[in-house]
Amino acid sequence: MKLDDVKKLHHKKYRAQFGFYLVEGEHLILELQKAMQSRPELKRIRLYITEEYQAWAQTLSDGFIPTLVSKKKMAQLSDTKTPQGIVACVPLPNIATYPAPKKQGERCIYLHEVQDPGNLGTILRTLAWFGNFRLLLSPNSVDPFNPKVVRASMGAIFHLPIELDASLDTLQQRFERFAYLDLQGNNVKGAEFRDYQCYLFGNEARGVPHEALTAFKAEPFTIHGSGTIESLNLASAVSMCAYQLSD
Repeated sequence: MKLDDVKKLHHKKYRAQFGFYLVEGEHLILELQKAMQSRPELKRIRLYITEEYQAWAQTLSDGFIPTLVSKKKMAQLSDTKTPQGIVACVPLPNIATYPAPKKQGERCIYLHEVQDPGNLGTILRTLAWFGNFRLLLSPNSVDPFNPKVVRASMGAIFHLPIELDASLDTLQQRFERFAYLDLQGNNVKGAEFRDYQCYLFGNEARGVPHEALTAFKAEPFTIHGSGTIESLNLASAVSMCAYQLSD
């Protein structure tokens, strides 16, 4: 890709057009290197570096192709106010073959029209931490390959199975038992919370559509609190539930 095209990858339509997304910073590049061991499509990735990173880049595996750029060019590639000096151009996963088939005991988390990149990145990081989770994203959700999501995931995006554009009306073809959060539900600490196939979480402002919950005969559960405030942040709620579901 030409450098001028790489700069366009900050925008979703160009990520879709060119089939790549950007990853920035030492930590994420090292996580990407780990993912290369199990995902062959991640081999031979173009790595843009400033002069300060030339020696560091030589310590990486041969899965990267380093390209030296000026600090001015790096500032154009970077999504941060203070560029770290290292950006990788990573191929988008082929949704026809990725993610891998569902594993034994894997739990499915469904997010309906989540909008906040920080929330999604944190959820990715949490689910990858506990392991054996699969994330399903509805249409009209924030793009998981948005630079802000990728950065907030701290590399989890390379290790967690993610399904895109999973519409609500397809879920009943895959799952029989659904759970969701509601103030009037049973306690998530109860053993029965672990007995569901798909856990539904809604948009930060609107939640999961009521008609879908009714159609799915979804069971309500709650995270008990002091009652001082009315709601939890979405990422916090998913994290607490993931903890309860982890083995």
